Amino acid sequence: MDALYTAVATATHGREGRAVTNDGKIDVALSIPVEMGGNGEGTNPEQLFAAGYAACFGSALGVVGRQAKVDVSDAAVTAEVGIGKQGEGFALKVALRVELPDTVDAETGRKLVESAHQVCPYSNATRGNIEVELVIE
Repeated sequence: MDALYTAVATATHGREGRAVTNDGKIDVALSIPVEMGGNGEGTNPEQLFAAGYAACFGSALGVVGRQAKVDVSDAAVTAEVGIGKQGEGFALKVALRVELPDTVDAETGRKLVESAHQVCPYSNATRGNIEVELVIE
């Protein structure tokens, strides 16, 4: 694959540090979520992943919608990224909640969401690695 764009970010001090992109557009304090024993004062990798996945999936949905000549420009995607113990380590799971415009019927919406799941780079990167549930609302 020839990369069209490469994002560059550096994190220091793990989950209790800072993450900064090379262009300075993202500069965030990181902290462990309260639910995992941290102070929760900063963001965390799961929130950043959720934001990226939701945005990327929304764009993929727009691409397949345009190809199918279906207007999904008012769709909203919410990514819920969970982290938990798996064996000796940790694992992620994702629920993608897609809210489609009222003008899109259920069958068409399901087909578009499933097609977007095949197109989205985040979906392709996670396929077979983590559980991803597609929920159409």
